[in-house]
Amino acid sequence: MNRCGWVPEQDSLHVAYHDEEWGVPSHDDRHLFELLILEGAQAGLSWSTILNKREGYRKAFAGFDPEAVARFGARDVKRLLGDAGIVRHKGKIEAAIANAHAVLAVQEEAGSFDAYVWSFVGGSPSKTAFALWASSPRRRPSPQR
Repeated sequence: MNRCGWVPEQDSLHVAYHDEEWGVPSHDDRHLFELLILEGAQAGLSWSTILNKREGYRKAFAGFDPEAVARFGARDVKRLLGDAGIVRHKGKIEAAIANAHAVLAVQEEAGSFDAYVWSFVGGSPSKTAFALWASSPRRRPSPQR
């Protein structure tokens, strides 16, 4: 299998993520919520850090159940700040809880988080191909609505 240049071949978590998830369309609200939480946690950190803490996040954030996470309160924030299995950053923890509320609101309005997310690309993955990883753009253009 050809792998992208960012995948360290010796890291089984990266290899599995690349081969089984990255670029694979998902239509499962819970999985999409998981990716939202993990991407938010990754801000300013390496993806390797987050992949290594993914199981910790799964346990700490109720299996990425947005209804359960939306019920988290101040005691949960304090508990999570002491959890070495996740990135212990108060802003990121509070953002995850706020995002759970937002996902529930989107589900109410759009029918599902999946329907909302995929509406930005007309329900189909955006496909690009570059001869070399280095020639790919650093940023993707904003979707037109």
